[in-house]
Amino acid sequence: MATCVKCGAPMADDSAFCGACGQRAATAAQSGPALTAAAVANGSTTSNGTELTMNLAAALSYALGLITGILFLVLDPYKSNRFVRFHAMQSILFSAACVVFAIVWSIVVGILVNIAGFWVLTVDVPLRLLIGLGIFVLWLYLMFQAYSQREYKLPWIGDIAAKQLK
Repeated sequence: MATCVKCGAPMADDSAFCGACGQRAATAAQSGPALTAAAVANGSTTSNGTELTMNLAAALSYALGLITGILFLVLDPYKSNRFVRFHAMQSILFSAACVVFAIVWSIVVGILVNIAGFWVLTVDVPLRLLIGLGIFVLWLYLMFQAYSQREYKLPWIGDIAAKQLK
């Protein structure tokens, strides 16, 4: 008969969860003290195993831009990690910069259409697609850098994000 690693209550050998506290049963690979100590020291797991690794949390902070950036800034285990906070802040600032750029671009194109005519739209559409593709590739690159545990700073935006964490 096995015992729960969290509360010490006896558990059946084939049980997946502790009947007393609900803790997931540890497998032989998970219950080794060297593996657990190394994983905790690395910051990649917690006592209940439900939290994300810090590099995955940093990468996911870019997933939905402002929304996930704010979530990872306020969620409890991630808000105390500087690496995740940096990428969450950079995600927020990058998303805001993209929105501001899109608004300014639309205003400029609207003014040019009124001044020069509708032929401006024939140039606007390919340029807008090219810029959108560039932003998408940069977004993927930022997620990759965060997942690779690198603190890649965008020019200006990365510096602002780093200053906000002090």
